[in-house]
Amino acid sequence: MRKAPFLSLALMLIGGAAQAQGPALRIAVGGAFTSMDPHYHTLTPNNAMNKHVFDRLVDTDENFRLRPGLAESWAPVGDTAWEFKLRRNVLWHDGAPFTAADVVATFARVPEVRNSPGSFVLYIRSVQRLEVVDDHTIRLHTAAPFPLMPNLMSGLPITSRKALPATDTAEFNSGRAAIGTGPYRLVSYSPGSQAVFTRNPDWYGAPQPWSRVDYRVIPNDGARIAALRAGDVDVIDTVPTRDVETLRAIPNLAIASKPGLRNIFLYLDHAREHPPGVSGPNGEALANNPLRDNRVREALSVAINRPAIARQVMSGLATPSGQFLAAGVMGHDPQTTAPAFDMARAQKLLAEAGYPNGFRIVLAGPNNRYINDEQVLQAVAQMWSRIGVKADVQAMPSNVYFARSARDEFPVGLSGWGTSSGEPDSPMVALIASKDPARGRGTSNRSGYSSAEFDGLLDRALETIDPAAREEFYRQATRVAMRDHAIIPLHHQVNVWASRRAVKVIARNDEETYAMSMSPAE
Repeated sequence: MRKAPFLSLALMLIGGAAQAQGPALRIAVGGAFTSMDPHYHTLTPNNAMNKHVFDRLVDTDENFRLRPGLAESWAPVGDTAWEFKLRRNVLWHDGAPFTAADVVATFARVPEVRNSPGSFVLYIRSVQRLEVVDDHTIRLHTAAPFPLMPNLMSGLPITSRKALPATDTAEFNSGRAAIGTGPYRLVSYSPGSQAVFTRNPDWYGAPQPWSRVDYRVIPNDGARIAALRAGDVDVIDTVPTRDVETLRAIPNLAIASKPGLRNIFLYLDHAREHPPGVSGPNGEALANNPLRDNRVREALSVAINRPAIARQVMSGLATPSGQFLAAGVMGHDPQTTAPAFDMARAQKLLAEAGYPNGFRIVLAGPNNRYINDEQVLQAVAQMWSRIGVKADVQAMPSNVYFARSARDEFPVGLSGWGTSSGEPDSPMVALIASKDPARGRGTSNRSGYSSAEFDGLLDRALETIDPAAREEFYRQATRVAMRDHAIIPLHHQVNVWASRRAVKVIARNDEETYAMSMSPAE
């Protein structure tokens, strides 16, 4: 094991004392977290790990229903403001009181975080002005009606004003600024490897049963399963679909699963004239980027046999997808179905676009972030090869992939996105909206897609208070984006955990893995 960058003697002593007062929990996750800075990257492994330390104003349960967090209640004040009543008697881990000033400091910090691969500006984009009414009341003012403010506040970790204005992520990774109000205190942190927490006895929420939490990354599926079977860890996430039934049959192990919100998709660079990794069928330079032609994008989409991937690669634990969110979730459009597999049409479209012999392209993605991610990449590459598109699969550790993807190094990349609000605003704003940093739009738009029609429908959705009317705008925007093949959706995952029977896991549809969703089995 690598030595952690910092080990606080005081916290280790606290952890040692707490360990005698209750059981410890050992969690192994498949997705590598990249930072202890809660505002560095809107990445699920980061968010889940940081929730042990940092609270939000609004919390969510396992079904993504909103519930109080650092705010006890919230309500609109007129048409363009939301008022949040903050909890009293909440203490930071260093003993300082939590007040509205900490919320103000958090909002100020988010846009200043350097080198963020996925900015948390997404969550504060609509707030024009903060008004501190008193130490425990704050109002968030917007330029227009904004019905999703409580939903967005469930995605924004609140940090201590005393730890700020530390914009340097290294201050959090070292532990010096990693001071939260959450149910656990940080003992040690080793980037991409391990974090150790000890129970916070002063937390305002329900008492946590675990005295100490060892939260580690084991990216290799086989090694993660072996660690669980050997008793080296108590819980693992992202269980490979092929191993679910085998693990379910082992008497001392249990499986927990829940349909997820995450859409696995491909982005395609159709903004640049000459993106890297694209060439003719024999490696020759092309006059134009074929991905800029919507016929080519459609060909690549219909050449993918989504049901086969769901059945054979995902062992039935996935649903073929043609849009952002799955059926049953607010904003899902019944008219937008998963594209049917049609190789003949794909070949016809390529020929019409001027590529009858196909072309070569780099297809990149992580190999340790999503369920069977590398196998999905290989399956897509095989399917594309049948229409003459030769894909060079480049699968790599997620921390490497996301950093390179943020630098626009790939013409096509595999990614995944859920929702931070229970509505499709998050993927629409981050992935599809035209890039507009001042408004927090297009922060993860790797395709370069830009549509005034889509942007207008999104604007109308985000300003519409009535849920039914807002949903119709979402659906119209979905039809535009999918018509243009702004992204190529593949499937929605089913989230699966495995644990020793001594631990009960509450499965979550947001796929986050943390100790607060686990308890000793009765």
